[in-house]
Amino acid sequence: MNEPCKQHYVAGDDRRTAIAAATRTLIAEHGFEGLRMREIAERIGINIATLHYHVPSKAALVELLAQSLRDEFMAQHAANPRDALSPRQLLALEIDEFEQTVLTNPGLHIVYRELMNRAARDETVRTIISPLSQFWHNQITRILEAGRADGSFRADLDPQAGASIVIGSLIQYSRECHNKEVDFAPLRAELLRCVSTPGDPRPDERKTA
Repeated sequence: MNEPCKQHYVAGDDRRTAIAAATRTLIAEHGFEGLRMREIAERIGINIATLHYHVPSKAALVELLAQSLRDEFMAQHAANPRDALSPRQLLALEIDEFEQTVLTNPGLHIVYRELMNRAARDETVRTIISPLSQFWHNQITRILEAGRADGSFRADLDPQAGASIVIGSLIQYSRECHNKEVDFAPLRAELLRCVSTPGDPRPDERKTA
């Protein structure tokens, strides 16, 4: 019972971090539809008025969530050097990072999926979360464009459609492996094979630690 009380003395930025963390946990447990502001406040030991001071509206809460997801994805991205990697290695790394997150922090992608589902029928959520999704799609698209240009990916590959296939496959696979251990290797191999130039012998292995 003492731990929540300590939260009352947390600085502003740390309190917002605590709000984001509690919100993500509750969404992972109950889904976005089951999210209640009062329960968020109770999780971190503050009253509802203090919570509304930091996140005065649903839009502010979703924006804080999107920021926390973006920060975590970007931190993972920055942790793995990319400068010397070929397009095939870059695509393999993107898949490996996704797998690593699903296995070590499954709640992150559960929350992302929940927000994307909500965005389909909630303009406020869609306006805030769409740039995060678009950033990921653009990132994969650029990798596929570079691979098509250097000949390692198929000359007839449509990079934007290919990015949608990669992202959609990863998200669907993460749904299927929820709460159980799944080997991403077959999916990884198929995604690389479907975009690569037939018979290209260049290596694509670049597993993350």
